[in-house]
Amino acid sequence: MIFRPKERPKKVEYKKSADGKVCLVTGAAGFIGFHLSKRLLEQGEIVCGIDNLNDYYDVRLKHARLSQLYTYKNFTFLKGDIADRRFIRKAYMGAKPDTVVHLAAQAGVRYSLENPDAYIKSNIVGFYNLLETARRRPPRHLLYASSSSVYGANTKVPFKESDRTGDPLSLYAATKMSNEIMAGTYSRLHKIPMTGLRFFTVYGPMGRPDMAYYKFTQRFFAGAPIRVYNNGDLAHDLYRDYTYIDDIVEGIQRIMESPPGGDAPHRIFNIGNNRPEKLSDLIATLERSLSRAVGREVKFNKVYEGMKPGDMRVTCASTEALKEAVGFAPKTTIEDGLQKFADWYVDWYKQK
Repeated sequence: MIFRPKERPKKVEYKKSADGKVCLVTGAAGFIGFHLSKRLLEQGEIVCGIDNLNDYYDVRLKHARLSQLYTYKNFTFLKGDIADRRFIRKAYMGAKPDTVVHLAAQAGVRYSLENPDAYIKSNIVGFYNLLETARRRPPRHLLYASSSSVYGANTKVPFKESDRTGDPLSLYAATKMSNEIMAGTYSRLHKIPMTGLRFFTVYGPMGRPDMAYYKFTQRFFAGAPIRVYNNGDLAHDLYRDYTYIDDIVEGIQRIMESPPGGDAPHRIFNIGNNRPEKLSDLIATLERSLSRAVGREVKFNKVYEGMKPGDMRVTCASTEALKEAVGFAPKTTIEDGLQKFADWYVDWYKQK
């Protein structure tokens, strides 16, 4: 049975731990938020999740993720919008978190061209509301989602955390840059240990349907051609640093347990694979993965189009700082990761 929460329960019974270690995860029904929450819950941690369950993509997938989390007795869920200051203050003060992992945001580069208001409301106002609340009762560590998109027009690869980030190619990227600046300011003023996480193209089972690998799969099963945004120019192929969801979760967990110190306790890490994949290679690998999942040969029908506004041609993460700080580097290959996604996708949609 799929759990569907009420709009906003009047009285919430927050789960508590004996040592006071509660993790507040915003965006808990989202892709990364779900997988992180599930890992923490499996390990016996107390998790309070927040999500507004918006319809940016199929809400049934969000409900399905949430229904899995709700099977754990150490999970509390609140439906609400972080842009609602009254809601976030009430939720935060009720949970009294030891650690906050802020993943709630309006995602998507291209959608920011269509609906910029959603990005200002969620990514700017929502993050401000959380910071204002957190300064009244600082957590031991506050982590927040940034993005590889902050590197914008930077052509130097791999991207290092010390690289210039002043040329965003989309409003989405600009909001994530703003988050990093806001976090640094609040960290200095209020001595809140914070870590920004620059995610690089996260993929895997129960992922976001707006991502290329997911859309390619959907279009194949719908009998439609896939759209490839490089005009078929293999000499100038697109590269993406695809990072499997389990690696992302492992990196977040290690960082959670290692808050920064000092007078200005704010830092930023890339969480990527340091192995960018050509778009053409991704497509070929996904075809092979789906072929194994369905037991027959899969070949995409391709339609080539030009680059879309806001898109970056190459993303590639330097992971040296992350490895030095917490001894971790992602390890899942694109072949293994896409096979796990393909197997999940075929099984999931058989049930629909």
